[in-house]
Parts: sequence; structure tokens; C-alpha cells
Amino acid sequence: MMWNPRIETMPLDKIKEMQRVQLIKLVNNLYSFNKFYHDRMRAANVTPLDIQSLDDITKLPFMVKQDLRDNYPDKMFTVDKSEIVRYHMSSGTSGKPTCVAYTRNDLDYWTEALARSLTAAGLTSDDTIQIAYGYGLFTGGLGLHYGAEKIGATVLPASTGNTQRQLEMMQDLQCTAIACTPSYLTHLITTARQMGIDWKRDMKLRRCILGAEPWSESMRAKFEAETGAKCIDIYGTSEQAGPMFCECEHQHGPHISPDIMYCEILDPDTGESLEPGNKGELVCTMLKKEAMPMIRYKMKDITSINEEPCECGRTSPRLSRITGRSDDMLIIRGINVFPSQIEYTLMRIPQVGDQYMIKVSREGDLDRMIIQVEIKPESFSDKLEDMQRLRAHIESELKKYLNIAVPVELKAPGELPRFEGKAKRIIDTRVF
Repeated sequence: MMWNPRIETMPLDKIKEMQRVQLIKLVNNLYSFNKFYHDRMRAANVTPLDIQSLDDITKLPFMVKQDLRDNYPDKMFTVDKSEIVRYHMSSGTSGKPTCVAYTRNDLDYWTEALARSLTAAGLTSDDTIQIAYGYGLFTGGLGLHYGAEKIGATVLPASTGNTQRQLEMMQDLQCTAIACTPSYLTHLITTARQMGIDWKRDMKLRRCILGAEPWSESMRAKFEAETGAKCIDIYGTSEQAGPMFCECEHQHGPHISPDIMYCEILDPDTGESLEPGNKGELVCTMLKKEAMPMIRYKMKDITSINEEPCECGRTSPRLSRITGRSDDMLIIRGINVFPSQIEYTLMRIPQVGDQYMIKVSREGDLDRMIIQVEIKPESFSDKLEDMQRLRAHIESELKKYLNIAVPVELKAPGELPRFEGKAKRIIDTRVF
């Protein structure tokens, strides 16, 4: 079953011609009507006349996350404020968030992509989908919510947390699908076991839509054995729109909607374009985005593109499983955290010294991050209440900038290890 057969079964040569036409139109519009893109193209010595084929996209400059920070909040918007109907934000590395705007058409494109994706995953209007991603500024919950409603499914907007209640609702309302992070599904499985719930006996679950953090094929096998539900990978980022592309029921990588996004794979060291099937850094261009188009945005995810037709009959390109990052971003319980965010926050606190350590582990079912912080000699105290107040202040500042609660351990001056050369700030013992 397909949501939009005309697009989803379009021959590859026609897909590429459609993308070529859309790219030319996009570049012309941005060069003519947006100062950021006009200046960026002028600096790269490229004009719209230079873009006549898809291969010509390599003449255009890259965009990176820093561009969004430098132009916060609205310098990259390409429509009048009266046309913007929604904002989403994610935390930034220097205290400022990244802000993404949407027009009514942008929300429709996003919803269309998710309607196709959820249909490809085998969901229909007969399903009840429990969405256990965060709602609000984070894009996960609302994106899937509207995509699920678009296909006529019943939506349970559970959001995150309150795990026992989540399981009770899943039973009481006979939910047939859940959308959440892999780590939260792990926690649900463990909690259900403690509550005496047998997934195959007591639940009606048949699909798990999992994303927002890395997970492996071995984790998929474990989840499916425990729940009896087929586990589907979903991909997307807040900068582009949010969660957008799911695997189909054959589970060979998320299908990209080619009329909405054009993807390239580059060698992360040389920037050279790689042919389909080769693994490298994913670079995406939003072909349909009005409020905040993105051209050649470096996603930092390491993957490959498969252009072979799928067993499901869809001809759209597919992404292989994400195997890593070309930067140092950490994903903690579905939230993107950059070490530079942590350093920025700590260095703003006068009592904190210049040494800190980030420790990431998986304890039980959930990711855990703890930050060890050295205190300056003049601020270190033997009085327990003084140190407790300082620790609470540091934790409050970190939560403000990271959008996630992180416990802090205070260390005496000189207690943390020193390094010759580059300091080792991160110890990540998780296995995916």
C-alpha cells in the first residue's frame, strides 16, 4: 500500500529530472530574494546561471549548523513573518538555540512525507499510535502526530515519561503502534516485565517507530523478539523539518521523499561526492521549504544511499543505517548535546575551573550522562551546604542550555586527570 503512488513509484530518471527543475527554481528564488543566500553564492562565485543540472549542485556552498546560530533568530527566513505559522527550536552550542520556521505549506510537506512514511511502515487508519516523543519545541512529537492523523490513524499524544501509565494506556486503548526512542522502548520493556506484562499476550502492538538516537540491528532483533512488533527506523533532523522518512516493511533503510529532499554523500575528509552505495557524510537540500530552505546542509551523519528499487515497489532512494557522526555530538535520550555547549555553560560560572569530564554510560535501560567539574581553589569549601548550593546552581545552568537534566560531581582543584596534547573530555561507554 502506498500513500502517493505517483511519486513513490516514479522511475529514477524522472525523479532526477524533477529534482533538477526544483533545484533550479530554488536557487533562482534564493539568489534573487534572500540576502543570506545571495551573499553566500556571490562569495562562492556562483550564480543561478551556473546551476543547470543536478551535478551542478556541487558548485554551491555548504551550509552548517553554525550558519543557523550566526543568523539567529530570523536572518535566514525567506518569507514575511505574516506567513510563518510555527517555530521549532533546538538547543545551540553557544547558548543560543537554532530556530526553524514553517509556513502552512511547509507543515503540509512535512505531514505528507510522514503520511508516506507511516504508510510504508505498514500503518493505516485502523491503527492507534501512541506517540512517546517529546511535544513542544522539539519536533518529534508534533511531526509524527500530524503525519499519523493524515493517514487517519488514531493518535495517543502520550509524550515522554510516566512509564507505568504509558504501559497502562497502551493496554487499555489497545495501541497497535508506538513511536519513541530506542532507549525509551528498552525502558518500557523492562518496566513491563516488572509489572508482569507480557507484550505478546497483553498488548496489541504490531509496529514500533524508532529514531532520534543511534540503534543497531542487534537491538532491532531484541526488540522484535520481546514485543512481537516489527521495529521500523525513522530519520530526520530539526533543522530540515523533523522526523520525516521511515523504512518500509522490508526494513532496508528509510525511503527519502525525492520531491521534498535531495541527498548527497560526501567523503568527510575530502568533500568529494561519492557514488550510491559508498558510505560518507550525508548532505541534504530541502527542495520544498518556504520559510527556511536549506541548500547543501551538512547533516554530519555517516551513511550511504541506495538507489536500487525496493522490494516494496518504491523507487525512491533509501538511506542505510546511520553508523556514526563526523562531529562530536552526543545523543542523550533523544536530545542532541554538544560538548561545546557544556564547556560554554561551565565557563560562564565564576567558581568553575578549566577542567571537566563528561561521562556517558547506559545504566539499565536508559542513557546516563554525568559531568565532573573541578572547582577553583578560592571557591572550594569544606562546608557541605556550600558545595551543595554550588552543585545545584551548576546543574540548573546546564539544564537551561542543554534542555536536559544532567547530574554534576564537584571535584577538588587538581583532582581530574591532565593530558599532554589534546584533552580527553568525553568517556562514552555505551554500546549500540
